[in-house]
Amino acid sequence: MEEKFWLESWNQRKIGFHQRSVNAQLQRFWPELGLAAGDAVLVPLCGKSGDMRWIRSQGHPVLGVELSPLAVEAFFSESGVVPERRRQGGFEAYETGGIRLLCGNVFDLTAEDVVGVKAVYDRAALVALPPAMRESYAAHLADVLPSGTRMLLLTFDYPQAQMEGPPFSVPASEVERLYGRRGDVRLLASESRTDEGLAARGVKELREDAFIVSL
Repeated sequence: MEEKFWLESWNQRKIGFHQRSVNAQLQRFWPELGLAAGDAVLVPLCGKSGDMRWIRSQGHPVLGVELSPLAVEAFFSESGVVPERRRQGGFEAYETGGIRLLCGNVFDLTAEDVVGVKAVYDRAALVALPPAMRESYAAHLADVLPSGTRMLLLTFDYPQAQMEGPPFSVPASEVERLYGRRGDVRLLASESRTDEGLAARGVKELREDAFIVSL
């Protein structure tokens, strides 16, 4: 994942990966995270996802990380609020109403940035990264997140030859390889589904997997 690719995607409004509705798997498996009231949730590569508003509505502070300032600004604009802005380490931080978005590279996250985080919601981060970057991403999260953090991870599994990512195919075996030696990986569901956008790009078969990863 080159920074230039994602910045140009937002600049040119090529954001087919953006979901307008709240993710059904997020709502279905949310109780599996076992969060207490007020526990903070990290959303890496968050874009302008409305899932963050849903998580906040459950009573949890949200910490999002997003490379594109256009995405960050669109999130707050579409939420009808004006955030406060300040520098936070290597990021420009936008914050209001219990949602703080850090504009910058997720690999610049530090342990100090994620103090208080108890869970991670990863719908669009791991599947956005090519194979060469996934190991570094998983290692970085494991290094900076507080011990005991739980992650709801959603991935796609399809024959990679049918389409160039992103989103990339990340089968269960790779999730186990990336996170199994760093914690516990539990497959919650593996279900066939259709996706018109991906079908138009050549994906004939698709499974969506949901995991709980305990780090």
